[in-house]
Amino acid sequence: MNSCGCGKSIFMIVSVASTPERFKNGGILKQSQKPSVHHQTLRVLEWDKLCHSVSSFASTSLGRESTRAQLWSLDQTYQESLRLLDETNAALEIHKHGGCTMDFSTIDAVLVKSAIQHARRMLPVDGNEAMAVVALLQLAETLQLNLKAVIKEDADWYKRFMPISEVIMGLVINRSLVKLIQQVVDEDGSVKDSASSALKQSRDQVRTLERKLYQLMDSLVRNNVNETSSLEVSNVDGRWCIKSGANLTNLKGLLLSSGSGVGSIIEPLSAIPLNDELQQARALAAKAEADVLLKLTEKMQMDLEDIEKLLDSVIQLDVINARATYGLSFGGTCPDLFLAENKNGSSTGAHLSGHGTSEASYPIKREWTLHLPKAYHPLLVQQHRENLQKARKDVSLAISEQRRKKLQGVKFNVKEETDINLSSLEMQVTRLEQSPPVPVDFFIAQRTRVLVITGPNTGGKTICLKTVGLAAMMARSGLHVLASEPVRIPWFDYVFADIGDEQSLSQSLSTFSGHLKQISDIKAQSTNQSLVLLDEVGAGTNPLEGAALGMSLLESFAETGALLTIATTHHSELKTLKYSNDAFENACMEFDEVNLKPTYKILWGIPGRSNAINIAERLGVPKKVLDKARKQYGAASTEINEVIIDMERFKQEFQERVNEARYHLMLSRDLYENLLVTKRKLMEHGTDQRYRKMREVSEAAAVGRSLLHKKVRQLRSSATQPSQPTAADKSQNASATSNQHTAADINERPTTSESKHPAKVGQQSSSGITHKHLMDLVTLAILLVVENTGQKDCFIKVDFPSSICIAEKKRAPKVGDMVRVSSLGKKATVLEVESSKGQLVVQAGNMKLKLKLTDVET
Repeated sequence: MNSCGCGKSIFMIVSVASTPERFKNGGILKQSQKPSVHHQTLRVLEWDKLCHSVSSFASTSLGRESTRAQLWSLDQTYQESLRLLDETNAALEIHKHGGCTMDFSTIDAVLVKSAIQHARRMLPVDGNEAMAVVALLQLAETLQLNLKAVIKEDADWYKRFMPISEVIMGLVINRSLVKLIQQVVDEDGSVKDSASSALKQSRDQVRTLERKLYQLMDSLVRNNVNETSSLEVSNVDGRWCIKSGANLTNLKGLLLSSGSGVGSIIEPLSAIPLNDELQQARALAAKAEADVLLKLTEKMQMDLEDIEKLLDSVIQLDVINARATYGLSFGGTCPDLFLAENKNGSSTGAHLSGHGTSEASYPIKREWTLHLPKAYHPLLVQQHRENLQKARKDVSLAISEQRRKKLQGVKFNVKEETDINLSSLEMQVTRLEQSPPVPVDFFIAQRTRVLVITGPNTGGKTICLKTVGLAAMMARSGLHVLASEPVRIPWFDYVFADIGDEQSLSQSLSTFSGHLKQISDIKAQSTNQSLVLLDEVGAGTNPLEGAALGMSLLESFAETGALLTIATTHHSELKTLKYSNDAFENACMEFDEVNLKPTYKILWGIPGRSNAINIAERLGVPKKVLDKARKQYGAASTEINEVIIDMERFKQEFQERVNEARYHLMLSRDLYENLLVTKRKLMEHGTDQRYRKMREVSEAAAVGRSLLHKKVRQLRSSATQPSQPTAADKSQNASATSNQHTAADINERPTTSESKHPAKVGQQSSSGITHKHLMDLVTLAILLVVENTGQKDCFIKVDFPSSICIAEKKRAPKVGDMVRVSSLGKKATVLEVESSKGQLVVQAGNMKLKLKLTDVET
């Protein structure tokens, strides 16, 4: 993590309640003006740089000024902050949609503002101002048309774009004014000749006189030119003249100017009348043009209020778009902003209920007063991005220069030097890409009122304080906080900070006295909704007295002070406050003991060590001095540091286990999702197979029924017309006999007792078809189905022609009875009886058959 503005800093109090008018446009205080504590605070936190960075995303000059003024004011109430965040979220939704872009680069807000001022003072607007008004009206109309098109596709977008959609739909556009301006003013801002007859006549006269003067001057130049002088036509104050490098003696006219080395400028006598007429014609044309613009101004005055409101609305949209574009460019996250109420040590809050940031979105983080994971210092991110862009640009320029020289045939005398230069530039790009700003994590529970951060010098403690302070001010101003994960942050009415080395020469205060006075002011002005940032509390005096005073100050803030106080220190005594007061929490900046470098990461719940001796060793302090320092530091302190080292090691091991658990959890989630996908595919495949088998069974059953009906018709025909069987009949009978034999091979043959009673098996129906013949046909159909589909365990429904009636009457079987299926010659168990339909379902081996009652024997 790089330091940002790490020069000699001063004490600061960030009061976000009011801003003087001289700061509203991002102005800088003059030397004669004495800066207030509030302005010193903003300067040390470098809030002005952040305001400038955000305003650079505005498209208009007035939009940039308004953005800086709004951010600099920091006077928003809680409800106003929620409204600003809703506006920023709506602009982000518009960016993501892409169908209703807010591009204001086509308008010149300054010219529109000038036109409004001229019209209000009854002064004619010029052509450029009129065309700027046209551009503004056309932009507003385009915004409305695009929004209406989006809403027409899906009406829900109107709510998602709120409150911006309400502003856009409320724009008042005077199309008749646009048409009128376009009729009289050209695109370049000049008044058209067709604007009025007087203007056209005057301009025609001007063009005629200019043509005559050109012809006159051309003839005079040709007649008076010689080898020793050069003549040229010149224009002086709108009058046509002749300029010569030498004095002219043979040209009569008025001498306008002359001098050595300059030559002479003469207005010929013959050109004077024409020049006078030309001046009069130009004056008449200017008057006619002014009359046209004055009439146009009178038309604008009728809609002046609407134009002014339209300009204000467009500037407001430009400011909103700048905030959203900044967050989108730097990867901001919409904060869950809540209003904390400090009552008996508890903290509750009303949450932001805007676009996807409702309280329900943060069920886990409600226990935190401040939940700021992976938060970046915005100016460090911006600085790193600018450095990386510059380094990449340098590499591109170096490559382009090499290519240019190669194309021009330039020979490199020292080729290695150019290669080394390009290689060093590429290495710089690589270093910047591999060393981005390090984010910090702040997880402060509701019960915590004071956070004490310890750690080594140059470890990033001050940057952490500034990151939290800027994040609080950004959330209040309607900006997204630069964090990689969702943020929960309270609305602070004031941000106070005492950072750096503050001396007051005017008040004869030393560094320590300056700190005490400023902390005393902070204690007096802070409320139970304030954020207090204290850097190196208790420093600058005797360590024992400073530690005692620091402990007392922090305990005072914990009891009756701000909502949250964050302090950094090197005093070991302040680290022990956590173990005697639940309102305190410890944290430290992590330090790499191997490389003796800070990692800029925060370790929670662990008091840190300053590592001053180790850092001194890294900076080259003699070993003898370091050994003596370690000896004087004492064994007790060494034991404490050893305990701290063990705690840090345990914390690191715990974090490694947590990261490992998160990794395995992620893998488990991926496997679970893959299993769900596989299960869904298997179910879909099973369903497809089932439907396919059902179709095959249905098709085979249809084929079987067709064959069955065909055989029935043949048997019926042979029964009604007895004759000698033909060769074809014999062949068919042989085929049927073969099929019956196949069925007999598969199933058991009829018993002897059954064959002795042919009347029970083969009684003839009223149509001449025996029951045995019919069952043989059914068996043939079933075999065809089984052979074609491979399905053995299935239901087969056999529909007989209504003309076939079995004469034999049988007792209706019951569920569980053993019956004999005549067509199969096998015994079967009755599974289901449908007496009303005269049907039953039986189980015969692996097959379930649905037959009529007449098809079985009890």
